[in-house]
Amino acid sequence: MVEDDPDLRCLMEEALTEYGYTVVSAADGAEGLKLFETHNAIFSLVVSDLVTPKMKGKELYDNIHLLSEHTKFLFISGYQANQISQNFVLDKSFAFLQKPFDLDELAARVREILG
Repeated sequence: MVEDDPDLRCLMEEALTEYGYTVVSAADGAEGLKLFETHNAIFSLVVSDLVTPKMKGKELYDNIHLLSEHTKFLFISGYQANQISQNFVLDKSFAFLQKPFDLDELAARVREILG
Protein backbone atom coordinates (compact mmCIF):
# COMPACT_ATOMS: atom_id res chain seq x y z
CA MET A 1 0.00 0.00 0.00
CA VAL A 2 1.38 3.39 -0.99
CA GLU A 3 -0.24 6.37 0.75
CA ASP A 4 1.45 9.56 1.90
CA ASP A 5 -1.15 10.47 4.54
CA PRO A 6 0.07 8.59 7.64
CA ASP A 7 -3.35 8.52 9.32
CA LEU A 8 -5.13 7.16 6.25
CA ARG A 9 -2.30 4.69 5.59
CA CYS A 10 -2.61 3.36 9.14
CA LEU A 11 -6.41 3.10 8.92
CA MET A 12 -6.29 1.26 5.59
CA GLU A 13 -3.59 -1.08 6.82
CA GLU A 14 -5.54 -1.89 10.00
CA ALA A 15 -8.78 -2.44 8.10
CA LEU A 16 -7.25 -4.73 5.48
CA THR A 17 -5.37 -6.65 8.17
CA GLU A 18 -8.66 -7.21 10.01
CA TYR A 19 -10.06 -8.65 6.77
CA GLY A 20 -7.18 -11.14 6.75
CA TYR A 21 -4.82 -9.52 4.28
CA THR A 22 -1.10 -9.11 4.88
CA VAL A 23 -0.23 -5.48 4.23
CA VAL A 24 3.12 -3.83 3.62
CA SER A 25 2.90 -0.06 3.47
CA ALA A 26 4.99 2.80 2.15
CA ALA A 27 4.76 6.58 2.55
CA ASP A 28 5.61 7.38 -1.08
CA GLY A 29 6.13 5.81 -4.47
CA ALA A 30 9.91 5.52 -4.17
CA GLU A 31 9.62 3.63 -0.88
CA GLY A 32 6.86 1.46 -2.37
CA LEU A 33 9.03 0.57 -5.36
CA LYS A 34 11.96 -0.30 -3.10
CA LEU A 35 9.76 -2.61 -1.03
CA PHE A 36 8.43 -4.22 -4.20
CA GLU A 37 11.92 -4.76 -5.60
CA THR A 38 12.96 -6.42 -2.35
CA HIS A 39 9.88 -8.60 -1.88
CA ASN A 40 8.06 -8.74 -5.24
CA ALA A 41 7.23 -12.43 -4.96
CA ILE A 42 4.86 -11.75 -2.06
CA PHE A 43 2.74 -8.99 -3.61
CA SER A 44 -0.51 -9.84 -5.39
CA LEU A 45 -1.88 -6.30 -5.39
CA VAL A 46 -0.55 -2.77 -5.07
CA VAL A 47 -2.95 -0.19 -3.63
CA SER A 48 -1.54 3.21 -4.45
CA ASP A 49 -2.55 6.82 -4.24
CA LEU A 50 -2.19 8.45 -7.65
CA VAL A 51 -0.37 11.44 -6.18
CA THR A 52 2.43 10.77 -3.70
CA PRO A 53 5.75 12.45 -3.03
CA LYS A 54 8.87 11.31 -4.88
CA MET A 55 6.98 9.16 -7.41
CA LYS A 56 3.45 9.39 -8.80
CA GLY A 57 1.18 6.39 -9.22
CA LYS A 58 1.76 6.12 -12.98
CA GLU A 59 5.53 6.05 -12.55
CA LEU A 60 5.21 3.48 -9.77
CA TYR A 61 3.02 1.32 -12.00
CA ASP A 62 5.44 1.62 -14.93
CA ASN A 63 8.39 0.54 -12.76
CA ILE A 64 6.54 -2.34 -11.10
CA HIS A 65 5.10 -3.49 -14.43
CA LEU A 66 8.66 -3.86 -15.74
CA LEU A 67 9.43 -6.20 -12.83
CA SER A 68 6.13 -8.06 -12.74
CA GLU A 69 3.58 -7.53 -15.47
CA HIS A 70 0.96 -9.61 -13.64
CA THR A 71 0.82 -7.55 -10.44
CA LYS A 72 -2.63 -6.02 -10.01
CA PHE A 73 -3.25 -2.39 -9.04
CA LEU A 74 -5.95 -0.46 -7.24
CA PHE A 75 -5.47 3.28 -7.53
CA ILE A 76 -7.01 5.72 -5.07
CA SER A 77 -7.18 9.49 -5.22
CA GLY A 78 -8.86 12.48 -3.71
CA TYR A 79 -8.02 14.73 -6.65
CA GLN A 80 -10.92 15.23 -9.03
CA ALA A 81 -8.97 17.75 -11.08
CA ASN A 82 -5.94 15.58 -11.74
CA GLN A 83 -7.01 14.64 -15.26
CA ILE A 84 -3.63 13.30 -16.37
CA SER A 85 -3.59 10.72 -13.60
CA GLN A 86 -7.31 10.01 -13.91
CA ASN A 87 -6.99 9.50 -17.68
CA PHE A 88 -4.07 7.12 -17.14
CA VAL A 89 -6.25 5.00 -14.84
CA LEU A 90 -9.24 5.09 -17.17
CA ASP A 91 -7.21 4.44 -20.33
CA LYS A 92 -5.63 1.34 -18.80
CA SER A 93 -8.95 0.21 -17.22
CA PHE A 94 -7.44 0.06 -13.74
CA ALA A 95 -9.51 -0.37 -10.64
CA PHE A 96 -10.03 3.03 -9.04
CA LEU A 97 -11.49 4.21 -5.75
CA GLN A 98 -12.29 7.88 -5.20
CA LYS A 99 -11.45 9.37 -1.79
CA PRO A 100 -13.09 9.63 0.61
CA PHE A 101 -14.20 6.02 0.74
CA ASP A 102 -15.50 3.66 3.37
CA LEU A 103 -12.95 1.12 4.64
CA ASP A 104 -15.44 -1.69 3.99
CA GLU A 105 -15.64 -0.45 0.39
CA LEU A 106 -11.84 -0.63 0.16
CA ALA A 107 -11.85 -4.20 1.44
CA ALA A 108 -14.61 -5.15 -1.01
CA ARG A 109 -12.64 -3.72 -3.95
CA VAL A 110 -9.49 -5.57 -2.85
CA ARG A 111 -11.45 -8.82 -2.57
CA GLU A 112 -13.03 -8.20 -5.99
CA ILE A 113 -9.64 -7.56 -7.66
CA LEU A 114 -7.93 -10.54 -6.05
CA GLY A 115 -10.83 -12.85 -6.89
